Amino acid sequence: MTQARSSQISISDTPYYHCMGRCVRQAFLCGKDNVTGKDYSHRRAWIVDKIHELSHIFAIDVCAYAIMSNHYHLVLKIDHNKTQQFSNEQVIEQWMKLFNGNVLIQRYLNGECSSEAELDKVQETIELWRSRLCDISWFMRCLNENIARRANAEDKCKGRFWEGRFKSQALLNEQAVLSCMVYVDLNPIRATMSDTLEDSDFTSIQQRIFTYSDRQNKRSSAENRTKAIKLASFTNGSNIKEGIPYSLKDYFELADWTGRVIRDDKRGYIPDKEPSIVHKLGINTEIWMDTIKEYSKSNHAFIGSERQLKEVCNSKGKKWLSGMKKSRRLFVSI
Repeated sequence: MTQARSSQISISDTPYYHCMGRCVRQAFLCGKDNVTGKDYSHRRAWIVDKIHELSHIFAIDVCAYAIMSNHYHLVLKIDHNKTQQFSNEQVIEQWMKLFNGNVLIQRYLNGECSSEAELDKVQETIELWRSRLCDISWFMRCLNENIARRANAEDKCKGRFWEGRFKSQALLNEQAVLSCMVYVDLNPIRATMSDTLEDSDFTSIQQRIFTYSDRQNKRSSAENRTKAIKLASFTNGSNIKEGIPYSLKDYFELADWTGRVIRDDKRGYIPDKEPSIVHKLGINTEIWMDTIKEYSKSNHAFIGSERQLKEVCNSKGKKWLSGMKKSRRLFVSI
């Protein structure tokens, strides 16, 4: 049964979420349709550019992304504290980059609101906008509506472009966040669209590699194919809620090694060569690979250990959450 989005988002439990949108009927509306011969690949750049814009407006960080031929993946981190630090004027400025304000807000900006009732209504509106600036549903709505309108205008048609609502999964611990990011970044390799991370177009791993390479060579990253999305930073050991608690170099090695050992009916296979990062992070190879593969078939709203799922049940007044059995196997050490 369809669940309310509010029941799948729990900022008190985690700020990290895996979101996925798929084109209607799984048609190749963002890539080349082998049946009709039409090529819609340019729309993948539309999606990246829109995510770039939204990442500079919302208090939501992008940890990972992959734009495929008929769907896309995002790993997002809500920065609730950031919106609380915004002044009223900053909230209005950010929100009005996407939407028109209203007459009352315009009067407030012009210094024309004087009555207590007007100021109370202005403050109510600002607080509503403040909450929306760290709301994943609003982030995804702004992304999906924009792409759907542009695609329909290009195709001179009406109707749905995306399948229903976007999929959302709460990532409750470090293993869930890291494995989901790697899963997202390896999408082109699993789909045999690319052979290496560097060739994986429209992915966060490619952007990170290019940016890292440019920084190492002291060159500008302006050569990149699309606008650079503002990506969440690696903090090399801090609390998971403050940032991704690993080094970028470690992540590169882990993603590269995982891509080399993944087999999906031998599609997109790269020869195996185990790096030191596997031992450094204490990764159980079999469990790690099972966790990575699980995202392709999991519909669970929350991903984490059995203990963490039970804590979510208590906080949300639920008796049970799906995925308990798999959590016992995949997150046995947590």
